[in-house]
Amino acid sequence: MPGDFLHWISQYGAAALAVLLMLGVFGLPVPDETLLTFAGVLIRNGRLNFVTTWAAAALGSMCGITLSYVLGRRFGPAAVTRFGRWFHVSPSDLVRVERWLERRGKWSLTFGYFVPGVRHLTALVAGSSQLPAKVFAVYAYSGAAVWSLVFIVLGWTVGKRWEAALAAVHRNLTIVVAVAVAAAILYAIVHTRVWRRER
Repeated sequence: MPGDFLHWISQYGAAALAVLLMLGVFGLPVPDETLLTFAGVLIRNGRLNFVTTWAAAALGSMCGITLSYVLGRRFGPAAVTRFGRWFHVSPSDLVRVERWLERRGKWSLTFGYFVPGVRHLTALVAGSSQLPAKVFAVYAYSGAAVWSLVFIVLGWTVGKRWEAALAAVHRNLTIVVAVAVAAAILYAIVHTRVWRRER
């Protein structure tokens, strides 16, 4: 399957990259980073134009994450009202999530692109919590531009070694994410204990 995607990029260029990234960022099983890195290799080989490819990649990613946001905004609150009790989630929880997103969590829309699966979920949560569209656009769209640029440049830089380089990047990202999650859990435990003592 990944080979088919790479063939489409080789055959149809930036247009195929835009469509595939839109679907991948929305949540379909498309190897986003693989496509971006491969596109960088094609740029290095003179088969694609850098500016056009980056613009297409960023635009496709923006469209995909916007679809997730709209889906969450349209159906999220109703789903919480109807099914939230089964998952111990209430409308007031969405209000708290919205406040957190507006204070600090909006950066997850930017850097969540680098964690497969997270970019889709953050957009759904942002939409469900009714995060203002302007705030969403600023952080999510800037993340799309940076994320696509990083992997395109990676492919352009390493050339034929792109598959090994991409695998190394994914390994390092996995380690970083694991450490970050562990730190967040530890912080939550400590913060909860301090809060209980103060009460």
